[in-house]
Amino acid sequence: MATAVLALQGAFAEHEAMLDRLGEPWFELRQAQDLKRPFDRLVLPGGESTVQGRLLREEGMLVPLRERILAGMPVLGTCAGLILLAAQVSGDASRQGKPRPDQVGPWLGTLDATVERNAYGRQLGSFHARAEFDGVGEVPMSFIRAPYVAGVGPRATELARVDGRVVAVRQGNQLGVAFHPELDGDTRIHEMFLGL
Repeated sequence: MATAVLALQGAFAEHEAMLDRLGEPWFELRQAQDLKRPFDRLVLPGGESTVQGRLLREEGMLVPLRERILAGMPVLGTCAGLILLAAQVSGDASRQGKPRPDQVGPWLGTLDATVERNAYGRQLGSFHARAEFDGVGEVPMSFIRAPYVAGVGPRATELARVDGRVVAVRQGNQLGVAFHPELDGDTRIHEMFLGL
């Protein structure tokens, strides 16, 4: 089949280029009609999580995508994508506890983790690091107004830390990272995603 790349806003083109490098067919999700195309994987790119979540809901894609993820479809969420996946976001009262299916907010809430948004500050707080990523080895990591994982629930597993903070988690077929692997030229995290 193919990988669907959420293309409402953010750094989706860079993920598409990475998937091209790996020979993975892909197409862009821009509206509910796109959900009719066959796909068996999903990429949620970096960008503005609030905007992406609002557009997902307005376009009628939020609930169908949430259902597919809960059914086991592999998903890679980077930066804003991690925020969309997280069950909770620190300081956001609307993100405390599980979203009810009849009142899903502008997020997916499928990943058993609590995320701290913009944890490293504004754009000027962006930085680059190298760190061990479980199952992959040492990888380059670009952080741009990045979140970090403030808490990992019992269903999720920590995969990487930078300066003592969790920056990557996995829960089943969900892979969430606080950084932008699509910007560094290293294909191993995308390869891990394609192997889920």
